[in-house]
Amino acid sequence: MSRNALVIGINTYSYERLNNLTAPGRDAEAIAQLLEKYGDFKVTRLPAVKDKQNNTIRVGKKTKVTLTELKKTIVQLFKPNGKPPDTALLYFSGHGLREDLGISEGFLATSDVNPDMGSWGLSLQWLRRLLQESEVRQQVIILDCCYAGEVLNIAEADPGDRGKGRDRCFIAASRAFELAYEEIDSNHSVLTSALIKGLEPSQERWVTNYSLVDLLTQQQNAFPQRPVFSNSGETINLTRRWTAATKQLAASAKNICPYKGLAYFDCTEEDAKYFYGRTALTDQLLEKVRVGNFLAVLGASGSGKSSVVRAGLLYQLQLGRRLSGSESWQIKILQPGEHPLNSLALTFVDSGLSDIERATQLAQAEDLIKKGSEGLRQLIAVTDTQRLMLVVDQFEEAFTLCQDSSERQQFFECLLGALAKTGNKLCLVLTMRADFFGKCLEQDYSGLAQQIQHHGVAVMPMSPGELKQAIVEPAKQVELDIEPELVKEILADVADAPGYLPLLQYTLTRLWEESTDNCLRLNTYVKLGGVMGTLRQRATEVYELFSEEEQAAVRHIFLALTQLGEGTEDTRRRVLKPSLVNQRYSEELIDTVVQKLADEKLVVTTEMVGKGREAKRVAVVDVAHEALIRHWSLLRSWISENRDGMRIARKIEAAAEEWKREGKPEEIAFLLQGAKLSNAEDYLAKDLYQGQLNSNAQELIKVSQEVRERILDQEKQRQQKLLEESEGRRKAEVKARQLAEEREKEQAHANKKLRGKTRQLGVLLILVIIVKIIAIIVSLLYHNKGIQAINAALESKARNIKSSVLLIPTTKELIQAIKI
Repeated sequence: MSRNALVIGINTYSYERLNNLTAPGRDAEAIAQLLEKYGDFKVTRLPAVKDKQNNTIRVGKKTKVTLTELKKTIVQLFKPNGKPPDTALLYFSGHGLREDLGISEGFLATSDVNPDMGSWGLSLQWLRRLLQESEVRQQVIILDCCYAGEVLNIAEADPGDRGKGRDRCFIAASRAFELAYEEIDSNHSVLTSALIKGLEPSQERWVTNYSLVDLLTQQQNAFPQRPVFSNSGETINLTRRWTAATKQLAASAKNICPYKGLAYFDCTEEDAKYFYGRTALTDQLLEKVRVGNFLAVLGASGSGKSSVVRAGLLYQLQLGRRLSGSESWQIKILQPGEHPLNSLALTFVDSGLSDIERATQLAQAEDLIKKGSEGLRQLIAVTDTQRLMLVVDQFEEAFTLCQDSSERQQFFECLLGALAKTGNKLCLVLTMRADFFGKCLEQDYSGLAQQIQHHGVAVMPMSPGELKQAIVEPAKQVELDIEPELVKEILADVADAPGYLPLLQYTLTRLWEESTDNCLRLNTYVKLGGVMGTLRQRATEVYELFSEEEQAAVRHIFLALTQLGEGTEDTRRRVLKPSLVNQRYSEELIDTVVQKLADEKLVVTTEMVGKGREAKRVAVVDVAHEALIRHWSLLRSWISENRDGMRIARKIEAAAEEWKREGKPEEIAFLLQGAKLSNAEDYLAKDLYQGQLNSNAQELIKVSQEVRERILDQEKQRQQKLLEESEGRRKAEVKARQLAEEREKEQAHANKKLRGKTRQLGVLLILVIIVKIIAIIVSLLYHNKGIQAINAALESKARNIKSSVLLIPTTKELIQAIKI
């Protein structure tokens, strides 16, 4: 980075009403030496004289400086004919004048001023306009003179200029209506004495514009006048103690890639120093956090939402220079995932604990989160911080990955309910794809949509100027050259392209990897395929380097990492690495392929701690960025071919996950049955989908099939038993009928026989009666003389009876019976 400084100290004045001074020359020289020694600045002195004794240039103590000289040198600093410096610092020590005729205006007095003749010196309003028009990105102005605060009105002169790619620091010795003073017992003025102490680095860390102003603010009560300070934009490095180690580190910076590829910029110093182009948006986010406790950052996929929140907003809060006390605030970041309540609980687990301790703490946090907003309020209440920044990054995952609508509702209620219960201690920040706002409107969701409408900030595409900063400024940090023609070509290529930032960063990273002379060149850019073709071309090249078996695994992995959109674009999906293993893809194969993809920055891997006493760590795999899903044509073709099958697979895997959480029971209510099981079997039968289901889903199908077969066997046995019982009953009934018929026949026979006997008995009875009658008659005949006639009559009667009755005894037999 080029760093230029103009240091001015004017002691001598021709105007009789202005006393000559002694401090400005010494002040300027002291500042110049600090900037050269510790700030790596190329310093121009005014007035400049040669120290013959030391053969060096120093600030002249008696040499005059004219208005023309001063203007030319300042213009050369801020608006040079050639390329402007990255950082420009202007220091002025001398008299300041103020004209109050009609319009009040401040001036920097040069040696040739003569207010009586209308010559007041360099107008601070002119300086203000010059700074507005300057292309220098980092501007530092230090004015140690009377009425210096006049220049701070720059914000009034151009209120729209703040944050648009300018980092500015203004330090003035006094307000616009005050005088500045020199210390009697010191070689320097009051302000410069403090500056010298502040710019003298005490350690290897940079003295920045923010840390310098903090120091001056602490000493403000010691000043006889009231200095004025103003910082805006990003941090400006001023001075640093250069040891052998820091020099070596600076030299090794040339071997550092200042671009992030497909990763986001995080809230670390290492990432933030390469994060450019979002100053205005960062300022807007900081203001939202300052005045409220809810912020929703919305934008298209690839617009840089995560980066501006992390490397912009959160990093500035960590520094504590923009919002007082924010450096002590706690920051917790989560992504909802498939189970947002669990993810929320996990953010309250101390990463410094052992795995077992973390698992215990996680269980306690989950128990509180189950209580909803009151549980979250309790977790926040015991957090040792003035304010807790809870950032839910990729908030749309609550819709895309969480399939349980009840859990989603509980998650939203928990967040927004706690927000209402915790006052200003909780500040909730969301990042979400803008196309998911409609999902927030589908239900009340505890007033989520209203909060977003009232407190949302849209991430718009970068302006050409901001985009140029994002390309050029990181390169300057590591002394990397970029051909101007390349910058123009890139700007033209991404002018109307949506979601280009990850593609841009990836392309710049590939350009750095291909560079052999520390310069990014246009011909390399063309060879790589430009912004839109670099990622697609590289991903395909990596894929083709794999073996046939590994290529199948790559396809399997990326399909598993894609969440199909329902009325929205397809999105990313994090998965546990063990879930990628199944009968077709072994653990060894998955480990090998994932590692190679991670080495090529196409996927990223992290770790999470499981639950339970064992608390094992498990790897999580994610695509490096959704840009891969949108722009890698080969992956798009895989998704298109498998979309229907993937939807079926996701449903099966969701059911398998629920089944696993329940302990893998074999009760039919927890298994696939009916049409669901048939669809799963049809899915498995297709060659196209072979090996795509994870092991849990395959196990669920297998168990469901086994239970179905067992149930079918049991039913078959039951039916067989019923059939056998029915046949037995039938046979028993037949046999019973046969017995009944036989008994009926026997009974009929017996009845017939009985009837015959009865008839015989009846006849016998009749005969007996007749015989008795005959006996009586015979007896009477024996006693009467006509017995023979009676006998003859009886024989005749007996014969008549015998002829009419079957088996009737003979007359002789009857007579014999009667006699008996």
